Amino acid sequence: MTTDALPMAVPAAGLPARVRIHEVGARDGLQNEKATVPTEVKAEFVRRLAEAGLTTIEATSFVHPKWVPQLADAERLYPLVASLPVALPVLVPNERGLDRALGLGARRVAVFASATESFAKANLNRTVDEALAMFEPVVARAKAEGLHVRGYLSMCFGDPWEGPVPLPQVVRVCRALLDQGCDELSLGDTIGVATPGHVTALLAALEEAGVPVGALGVHFHDTYGQALANTLAALQHGVTTVDASAGGLGGCPYAKSATGNLATEDLVWMLRGLGIDTGVDLGRLVATSVWMAERLGRPSPSRTVRALAPTVASPASHKEQ
Repeated sequence: MTTDALPMAVPAAGLPARVRIHEVGARDGLQNEKATVPTEVKAEFVRRLAEAGLTTIEATSFVHPKWVPQLADAERLYPLVASLPVALPVLVPNERGLDRALGLGARRVAVFASATESFAKANLNRTVDEALAMFEPVVARAKAEGLHVRGYLSMCFGDPWEGPVPLPQVVRVCRALLDQGCDELSLGDTIGVATPGHVTALLAALEEAGVPVGALGVHFHDTYGQALANTLAALQHGVTTVDASAGGLGGCPYAKSATGNLATEDLVWMLRGLGIDTGVDLGRLVATSVWMAERLGRPSPSRTVRALAPTVASPASHKEQ
């Protein structure tokens, strides 16, 4: 990719020098595909993402196959990518999921909670407090094993059944997850209704409740085209971890109004223009998303992928699929 296909870097005051991208395309993206993606293709996708410079790549989920059949191959997939020199978090819904992850040597796990009762019922068939009680032994065991634990929190800004979510409601569940021992929290805008002022207000409320900004990541969906604006608001508040999905893959199977995640390429383009380091090779990342889009049989929704696709060459693969 030529340098004229990159934005001019013009740093802005008050922003972090570096952002860690928590790549979720291989898990959150592919779990929503109607057709099951072959295990070997998933493994190659993860490898290519690592070669593009992403250092945290969510590999899979140890959820019961009945609930997420697209990720039923977790036991086969994880050993294919475990030797990569990157962090490979996996989702674990309960102690059985943790057992499966530990059995494969996973060192980073995540639990997934909800800020609203309606979504907790739809996603976990439990109340918010019942879900928190289920996670408590999972987090405790994971920490006892020396694992890094992330807590996902869905519906932080709006819920398709309940509407806007009160800030204290989100703060309460965040505080509970941290008190259980989670190392990091990811604030999810599951249906993409957040706007920058709302993001700033929630982060301020969390800070007031003693939740350190260094323990927070943000996870925005782009339903209304607000994901990048919301990300910038979070960066201005001191957040340095941003979830994104290569090619803009993903949504949420339990919230039909949720469209794709923030595209990693769109995020990298903005951060590069702001002079913020990510360590990501944008050309290789775009080529990877083009490669995956070909295997899924549809173009990437990422505007950056579409704009840059003609300028990149396909990266070398370990085994062409």
